[in-house]
Amino acid sequence: MSASRRIDVGGAHPYPIHVGPGLLDDGAALAAHVRGRHVLLVSDGNVAPRYAARVVAALAAHSQAAAMVSVIAPGEASKSLQGFSELLRELADFGATRDACVLALGGGVVGDLAGFAAACWMRGIDVVQLPTTLLAMVDSSVGGKTAVDLPQGKNLVGAFHPPRAVFADTTTLRTLPDRELRAGLAETAKYGAIADAAFLAWLDANATALLGRDDDALAEAIGRSCAHKAAIVARDPFEHGDRALLNFGHTFAHAIEAEQGYAAGSGALNHGEAVAVGMVLAARLSALLGLSAPADADALAATLQRLGLSTAPPPGLDPAGLLARMRLDKKAAANGLRFILWEGPGRARVVAGVPESSVLQVLQ
Repeated sequence: MSASRRIDVGGAHPYPIHVGPGLLDDGAALAAHVRGRHVLLVSDGNVAPRYAARVVAALAAHSQAAAMVSVIAPGEASKSLQGFSELLRELADFGATRDACVLALGGGVVGDLAGFAAACWMRGIDVVQLPTTLLAMVDSSVGGKTAVDLPQGKNLVGAFHPPRAVFADTTTLRTLPDRELRAGLAETAKYGAIADAAFLAWLDANATALLGRDDDALAEAIGRSCAHKAAIVARDPFEHGDRALLNFGHTFAHAIEAEQGYAAGSGALNHGEAVAVGMVLAARLSALLGLSAPADADALAATLQRLGLSTAPPPGLDPAGLLARMRLDKKAAANGLRFILWEGPGRARVVAGVPESSVLQVLQ
């Protein structure tokens, strides 16, 4: 792939998503979104050594803004109130003014944490998302949802804060660990599951090319995923309606992640892996409630397995403990548990008042 693609997010706060190779080196394009004299580039210990200096150098060739680099520890544990507080302290020490810009260079943890800091510093400064994982490119970098975790649950403290732009440099995927690539493919499958049965079938048919990092296949998957999310976000920027469908599988996934303590090691699942499991559980819950055919859940599981993903919860998790986590989930409502369920591929909807006994049956 040689040309970049542009997807425009509409609504009250429009912004472009650029997808293609070499975007981290396009200093002119990056500088076009820097309005002030201060740029805080936030990255993590895995990504910063590879790309931070390149981004700073590219930006410096086209902008007079002073740039400061903040490096956090890799992993979900950094997405905490302590990590948020540290970024605010760095912005204060930097003297960042209201026209400052935060560059979020990394995966979903960096994007969520840096975006939340930008949302809160002086009641909101600019953020430009520079996702370097497939998961972040197709999901967390788009839509303006920013947050940190609490021990009691994932993403419980946050804000809606749309970016000024998103630059998804596909060359960064060449060094992405295989496990992280597969985790991102789980989120691409989500778009097919909730809105586009043909795309889900395309992912199934092109699983080998995607896992083999074929540039054209990955660009197609990213572009179609971002187009779906952009359309949904434009219709529902604050998750009052259709946007909730993007949480298909996430009620189960967030409970699994919280119960694991957000430690994706020693057999624990990372976010994309948990979403894959969560989608299958949601599909099985849909079948149990008579909304869809059991064969649809089996077919979804088979597609995810072809994409290299596990579709069963890790052993040792207590169903009652997972249910307790779900009661605290942001999608829960006054009348009980609320899930995104489906009527088969491409047809998802919000279902409130789901019986806890049915959820336990699926978890067991």
